[in-house]
Amino acid sequence: MPAFAAVRADWQPSEAWLYDRDGQLLDSERVNFERRRLAWVPLKDISPAVRTAVVQSEDRRFWSHGGVDWLAVASAARARLPIMGGTGDRSRGASTLAMQLAAFLDPSLAQPGKRDWRTKLRQMRAGQALAANWSHNEMLEAYFNLVPLRGEAQGIGAGSRALFGKRPADMTRSDAALFAGLLPNPAAGAEALGRRACRVAQAKDCTAIRAAAATLVSGDRTAQLDPALAPHLAVRLLDKPGKRVTTTIDRRIQTAAIVALRRQLAGLGSDRVRDGAVVVLDNATGEVLAYVGGVGLKSTAASVDGANARRQAGSTLKPHLYAQVIEHGWLTAASILDDSPVQLDTASGLYVPKNYDHSFKGPVSVRHALASSLNVPAVRTLLIDDVQQFRDRLWALGYHGLVEDGEYYGFSLALGSAEVSLVEQANAFRTLANMGNWSPVTYIATRHLRQHPPRTIVNPAAAFIVGDILADASARTDAFGADSALRLPFWAAAKTGTSKGMRDNWCIGWSDRFTVAVWVGNLEGDSMRAVSGTSGAAPVWRDVMLALHAGNPGKPPTMPDGVEARQIALPGTREPPRREYFLRGTAQTEMAAAPQAARRPRITSPISGSVYALDPDIPIDRQRLAVTVSGSVAGYRLILDKKPLGDADAGQQILPRPGSHMLALVDPGGRMIDRVRFTVR
Repeated sequence: MPAFAAVRADWQPSEAWLYDRDGQLLDSERVNFERRRLAWVPLKDISPAVRTAVVQSEDRRFWSHGGVDWLAVASAARARLPIMGGTGDRSRGASTLAMQLAAFLDPSLAQPGKRDWRTKLRQMRAGQALAANWSHNEMLEAYFNLVPLRGEAQGIGAGSRALFGKRPADMTRSDAALFAGLLPNPAAGAEALGRRACRVAQAKDCTAIRAAAATLVSGDRTAQLDPALAPHLAVRLLDKPGKRVTTTIDRRIQTAAIVALRRQLAGLGSDRVRDGAVVVLDNATGEVLAYVGGVGLKSTAASVDGANARRQAGSTLKPHLYAQVIEHGWLTAASILDDSPVQLDTASGLYVPKNYDHSFKGPVSVRHALASSLNVPAVRTLLIDDVQQFRDRLWALGYHGLVEDGEYYGFSLALGSAEVSLVEQANAFRTLANMGNWSPVTYIATRHLRQHPPRTIVNPAAAFIVGDILADASARTDAFGADSALRLPFWAAAKTGTSKGMRDNWCIGWSDRFTVAVWVGNLEGDSMRAVSGTSGAAPVWRDVMLALHAGNPGKPPTMPDGVEARQIALPGTREPPRREYFLRGTAQTEMAAAPQAARRPRITSPISGSVYALDPDIPIDRQRLAVTVSGSVAGYRLILDKKPLGDADAGQQILPRPGSHMLALVDPGGRMIDRVRFTVR
């Protein structure tokens, strides 16, 4: 027989456990599926009622014998042998707790079908060997932890939770009687279990015990003591039996995020939205304070981790695009962008971006375009930047699902066509909160927090300006109203997004201390109905932010070096004069749309890559294609398929013929300024 210390050291539970930053249990995960075993339970943590009931029912002279109860052996022999006056009754045994424990440690001592006197002698010798080397307390403790129970449960740790919904220390006298009643036959039916439990309890009225036995056998009494507060994070971090992981999760914040998400999903209704996720980061350290991968409810994919699943980003990538062009000095927060229809020739055909509400605002400032999440200005901004440069910036910010080059994503990358995870989103926005300094997130709590030296990804001045735009409630009034869910009673910056087909809602934002990222949608990919970023994800973001800052409101950031404020007017737009922030050296006092004469001459119609189809029911000489150009084109000429078409400012019309055509715009000196290809069928 092995030593007690060796048995306890070799004990491998089937579970692993996840704890919050203060050592409180968050969740557990089943890792080994051979048997259901929890942590080893010390004898002092087992209810005295259970200890007494088991000893009385299984081995009443346990504390006085040396592994074999010779009085019980003699009594059993007398009962079995008629020659000694017995009745031949074989139901009466003499197996002690030490002998049963020996069989647990060496299964060959209790093989099915081998209950002859030789096997019994081996059990007796093994029981004596245990008693000679182990204390009685050690034998009883090991017995309680190794005993097989109903179903797949082994040991009182798993049995008390699965069968009684309690910890071993909390079991009552009634529970103790039922537990002891299970030991001879863990698979016994309700009637047999009730009879034996009644004998153990020595009860005069067994009605309550029989009812409890029926409940135990039916399984209706099973309860989950596991808080189950972070099941998706548990799956992510727990990979070995017995593993205990102390995380950076704050139980209070985790609970607040779960409550906010559950309330919002219930309010929206499962016929529209079934899933959601929330991630909360500490801005200073990158610690994950809350990680909610889902809350169940009516989800049809509850086991999928919504916080780590990649979904289409929607408009949430726009802040990173504007930050990049602002830091290069190509645009300022006051620069004017044209929010009007545009068609772009791409390798896969024409790309025609549209705004969320299918309307256009005309000349708008960068501040208004970003705060109101206008799509066409964002695409025009990406034309100023570069798709590959923007893709590389996103990769540097931690969006590592973007494994293709810029050409693969095209101009739609400005509108969030790429797939990203909520954790990636949270940390990228945390970079803006930290004035452009990026560092990885951390899930595991350590005694001495391992600080990763931050890398500056975004110019601090550009990060500050983008944050100021996203915190500007007046700038987003046109799109979201004056009192949307994004408006808090303290400083906070936020960006919403809705993916193609209304499949994903996002809201990511930060205060001075925390970054909160929320996603809602359907993990199976079906579309939501009448749910946008402000009505889907934003209310959860708001509730979590308010809980985080209860009694301690967020403060606006300090303006970094390299930023200057200037009063500016924007004639020709609907925006009133205001104070604006600029990178030092880019400030202006007035910003307006360039006059037509100042714009670079170019062909605006037909669009390069267009395909036009002739209508056979209309005479061909009635089917003409108008040519339009922009800018000051006095003296410029149009060339169609290397043949002069006429003056560019004369309102030319093309009589199209089937085939591929090249239209060029040349200046007075004969230099080609612009050209487009189009096809007529």
